[in-house]
Amino acid sequence: MASAMTKREQVQAALRGEPVDRVPGGMWGHDLLREWTPEGLAAWTLEGYRAYDWDFIKVNPRATYYAEAWGSRYEPSGNAYDQPRLIDPAIKTAADLHYIKPLDVHQGPFAEHLEGLRLIGEGLAGEAPLAQTVFCPISVINRLTGSDIEKTRGFMHEAPADLHLALASVTKTLGDYAVACIEEAGADGIFFATVEWATHDTVSEAEYCEFGRPYDLQVLARVQQASFNVLHDCRENNMLDLLLDYPVHALNWADTSPGNPTLEQVQVMTDKAVMGGVNRDTTLSKGTPEQVMAEVRAAVQQTDGRRFLLGPNCSVLPGTPDANYRAIREALGS
Repeated sequence: MASAMTKREQVQAALRGEPVDRVPGGMWGHDLLREWTPEGLAAWTLEGYRAYDWDFIKVNPRATYYAEAWGSRYEPSGNAYDQPRLIDPAIKTAADLHYIKPLDVHQGPFAEHLEGLRLIGEGLAGEAPLAQTVFCPISVINRLTGSDIEKTRGFMHEAPADLHLALASVTKTLGDYAVACIEEAGADGIFFATVEWATHDTVSEAEYCEFGRPYDLQVLARVQQASFNVLHDCRENNMLDLLLDYPVHALNWADTSPGNPTLEQVQVMTDKAVMGGVNRDTTLSKGTPEQVMAEVRAAVQQTDGRRFLLGPNCSVLPGTPDANYRAIREALGS
């Protein structure tokens, strides 16, 4: 039987912890060949949404565009399985932190992705909630070094004042961009990703509380009026307990990874919705449709299907079998 609730109603009910006709679900991943233009990104995103009848869209733009905006240079790999190649990072030494200034988000890569988001929203025509990905400020600084975590951590101890100034510029820009995504390009919220930083494997809690959390909260405060903000903390041994008070509607993390809490454990720690249940590295990319369906049903059972949205632990890998995507929809119901 078809759902009597619209997709928007399903998602909002799930976020509030109210009964739903079916658990809402959505998947996201990269098209490493087409995501280099607004038109290509929009086409790829809408194709996946329509093919599998997802209940919401999390836009998955190329992860390099934040660094591109401040001058890092990349080139496409030229194939569907490899990430872009770094040609020249914008930050090579601590002295380069001084050159990181606030940007006009209506220029360059940010403007390109606002256009891509607008095209997605135009194609979606309000049918389902739409969230744009925004990385946390410290992760953007790290991308500017060429994703050199040790170099970025070195700045925390050797040039903290310079790092704070650069973080302030990035934070201002990301806040402006998040507002533009919602007020100008039609997004319902942002998917705020801490990427490789809110984990004990990268920094201490004290380091994240100084160089991560304050800047995260400044970005999120700019869009607290939005209706579909999601926090994403996808690494193992994460610091999710440190982020539970972030002003978002749902929490997405690697709930089956070592050192991380389960969906059920987090549900009793917060009144926010939880999002996850599907492991992109094992079950979804390498398993059978039957295994995928079993994992989805286990997640629904674990949460009792309340305050829960089905999603992956991180961007779905290129080459994931079509049959496994379809198994998700079958397990959730139509």
